[in-house]
Amino acid sequence: MSDNQHTFEAYFKRAVSPVIVLSVLKERPMYGYEISAAVRERSGGRYTLSVMYPILDSLMAGGYIVEHETIIVNGRARRYYAVTSAGKEYLKQVVDDFERLSDVFHALTQEDGDHEEE
Repeated sequence: MSDNQHTFEAYFKRAVSPVIVLSVLKERPMYGYEISAAVRERSGGRYTLSVMYPILDSLMAGGYIVEHETIIVNGRARRYYAVTSAGKEYLKQVVDDFERLSDVFHALTQEDGDHEEE
């Protein structure tokens, strides 16, 4: 596929971006740019969040994050977000699901001679 928006990597990033945001926010409340910078830093620049605010809006609508506080810095509002207990539970469930599905994916994509026998 030549269209970068239709690659496996693009689909994967869209699917896991909310989980990545929750994972970053579980440490402490952060504002949008700070979340993006943390993701970029942790991934060594390999992963960026280009649509941060729709992700945050969706997580808020699901009850997984809340607006923690808003601080004015240099005349601009920084809205800080924090993970809720429901968000922490959801994050744990999704990570568990991902690990299970990743194992299944790996097993299904092994070449005949490459799979481990139990």
